[in-house]
Amino acid sequence: MNDLETAFSPDGPLAAAIPSFRPRAQQYDMAQRIAEALKENRVLVAEAGTGTGKTFAYLVPALLSGGKVILSTGTKTLQDQLFNRDLPTVRAALKVQISIALLKGRANYVCPYHLERNARDGRFLTAQDAADLRAITRFAQTTQTGDKAECTAVREDSAAWIAATSTRDNCLGQECPNVKECFVLAARRAAMDADVVVVNHHLFFADVMLRDEGMGELLPSCNAVIFDEAHQLPETASLFFGENVSTAQLLELARDTRSETLAGARDCRELIDATRALEKAARDLRLAFGAEPARLSAAQAAAVPEFDKSVAALGDELTRFGEILGTQAERSEGLANCLRRTGEIQERLARWRAPDSAELIRWIEVFSQSAALNATPLHVSGVFRRQLESHPRAWVFTSATLAVGQDFSHYCNELGLSWLEPPPMTAVWGSPFDYGEQALLYSPTGMPDPNHPDYIEAVARTAMPLIRAARGRTFVLCTSLRAMKRIHGLIADGLERAGDKLPLLLQGEGSRTELLERFRRLGNAVLVASQSFWEGVDVPGDALSLVVIDKLPFAPPDDPVLAARVDHLQKSGRNPFMHYQLPRAVINMKQGAGRLIRSERDRGVLCICDPRMIDKQYGKIVWRSLPPMRRTRVEADAVAFLEQLPPPAAT
Repeated sequence: MNDLETAFSPDGPLAAAIPSFRPRAQQYDMAQRIAEALKENRVLVAEAGTGTGKTFAYLVPALLSGGKVILSTGTKTLQDQLFNRDLPTVRAALKVQISIALLKGRANYVCPYHLERNARDGRFLTAQDAADLRAITRFAQTTQTGDKAECTAVREDSAAWIAATSTRDNCLGQECPNVKECFVLAARRAAMDADVVVVNHHLFFADVMLRDEGMGELLPSCNAVIFDEAHQLPETASLFFGENVSTAQLLELARDTRSETLAGARDCRELIDATRALEKAARDLRLAFGAEPARLSAAQAAAVPEFDKSVAALGDELTRFGEILGTQAERSEGLANCLRRTGEIQERLARWRAPDSAELIRWIEVFSQSAALNATPLHVSGVFRRQLESHPRAWVFTSATLAVGQDFSHYCNELGLSWLEPPPMTAVWGSPFDYGEQALLYSPTGMPDPNHPDYIEAVARTAMPLIRAARGRTFVLCTSLRAMKRIHGLIADGLERAGDKLPLLLQGEGSRTELLERFRRLGNAVLVASQSFWEGVDVPGDALSLVVIDKLPFAPPDDPVLAARVDHLQKSGRNPFMHYQLPRAVINMKQGAGRLIRSERDRGVLCICDPRMIDKQYGKIVWRSLPPMRRTRVEADAVAFLEQLPPPAAT
């Protein structure tokens, strides 16, 4: 029996160390394939259904491989779970002498330089911000890591963190007077020395692949890269291979320059005035658009009356700002750094206004308080493939949702994996859950077309009897914020008319973590949410027994990035719907459906309201890609299934 076989055997080290461990054929088979990829420096693309135990399936061969491994996850939450729980558990079970390190983006670490400067400056919008900064100061004096996740006394979204952390732009690097106390550098040194380093996808692209923050040596030194939640990579890669200029960046530049001026050039009143003028130009750009958030192509933005004028005025103001700042920059490292940032923003703005490549999609995203000018590559396959070919090492891509049926071509094409030699190994392992017994897929009859003005009302009417039968315990997942708000209101009215006192939660009423904690604690709640709850959300047990999905999750056709890619595919002679839009919708739908059954004991109903899943030929591709649940079109079947479930703990 080899080490891998021993590890996963019924009386092996994992079973001995982990009471909940159960040998699963899919898990061991997956571990074997990953071990093979690690040994032969191959690329493996692997879909593992919910419950396969993919985390242990890649951790065991990674720890037994003897090489340096980078583990990249989808979120910081998963990062912390891997580093604090899963990795130490497997390392202890296998009794291997492996050093591990956690590396996050610099915004996650307290910056002693900026903390000290901003605490001394003492300018805060609210008393709570001032109290939070004092709490962070106390934390900084005792912490070993500086990781903000360990500072539980301050909310993660507190504005005080902006004053207590650095960005790539305002970091002084080796010139910083606090460089010996720098938590970011300490975390990076630990990562360089460790055998296994846990990062997240954003950090992988920002710090490692693009070498954008001086960590170019981490990737060359490793023998393998394993991506968990790998379905997120195409979107993340597009973000980091592009460029943007945002009003938030400009306001931060103005604020930092003002702070550095007060510290090192207080007599230069002209520079203080210039920071105010730059702030006004940035805010004027945001005000050129309406109050509502939006995504616009460059051509659509050009039709907005004040847009071109605001961009030109911003460019002029940046030039004046840079000229004044240049007269003071040598008075401190901080001011010199602000001048460098000004030049970089000027260059990005100039490229956005006069792009040098037809392969870039120029678009604008308008948020409630800011706006960003974005340049996104039309495709990332070429630049990503170059990274894979740059040095012999293993690359493993795994997620519960990568394939359309058994076909990985859409995913491999997006990341440039299809053209590798040798071609990537691929594999699909279905979930070990008994979906035929545990779950029911309900597709209601009589639904109007999703574009019909009464469609949202029909979704709410469909959901109501199911919610009541489930006694709450429901996720209603919507494909747009507008639909989410309307459906929430309709469900609230329906519950009130029926006299049901079920707790009704809405995305945005708190952070995602807070809402999930409330949902689990209540035990009989209904949560109406949008895209951020379609994936990475885990509610095993009786608290979730019903998932209602309003529509097939196609990206809005007027989205500027999608529209540009559709146009490119059409010009290339390919069918953009079948080659791009449908595969993406299938992967997203599998993510949403995956919220329902999270353990061997879970039972519930998945209701997909969209009639296109049945009525359209392409809908059958979606239908066949979903887990093998029992299927029905009869409401009474779904109600009966839910009514026979044990009552929720809260009632």
